[in-house]
Amino acid sequence: MAEEVLCKKRQYPRISLPKGMRVAWHGGDLQLFSRVRTLGMGGLFISVSDPPPVGTKLRLSFEVPGGNVQAEAIVRNIVAGEGMGVEFKKLRLKDRILLENVLKRLLR
Repeated sequence: MAEEVLCKKRQYPRISLPKGMRVAWHGGDLQLFSRVRTLGMGGLFISVSDPPPVGTKLRLSFEVPGGNVQAEAIVRNIVAGEGMGVEFKKLRLKDRILLENVLKRLLR
């Protein structure tokens, strides 16, 4: 039941990436490469053992088929020992199109 409520609140579908995808990110005084566990038009869930606090602004860069996506994001939630959920705050049109194309392929 709780899972259903969470799913209904989501604005965009998310794709689980079991093999992960690498993302370079920096924010606060951290600069790291991490694995992306889920991907969606609204943001990412990034595996990281010691994430920055909720509210931290991040700059992200990750490779998808067709190019490199760069985005500004904010840490929205932290799951202890697993990682952080980040929401995209700024995506250029080129980056949005790349992301939409990869999600369309993965959602088939």
